Amino acid sequence: MPRVSSAAAAHVGARIKAARVRYSMTHDELAAATGIDSSNIRSYESGRAMPSVVTLVRIADALATTPGEFLDELTLDLFPAETTARRAG
Repeated sequence: MPRVSSAAAAHVGARIKAARVRYSMTHDELAAATGIDSSNIRSYESGRAMPSVVTLVRIADALATTPGEFLDELTLDLFPAETTARRAG
């Protein structure tokens, strides 16, 4: 899992945490339901890492929601500039 701390990762992580808390799950329960290590769940929720699309789908499925809930209101300006720069060509 790439450690990519950014405002975008923090945004997604906050939404994951809100859904987990709303569903009354602990980190360990979510980890067991998804097969994702609880330390990775904590990293996502704290914004220290950005989950992959597959990981977002697994988490959303365990929390009876859609991956879109985690991405709602996510904009390019939340990502580091070097990841959003267009290539010349």
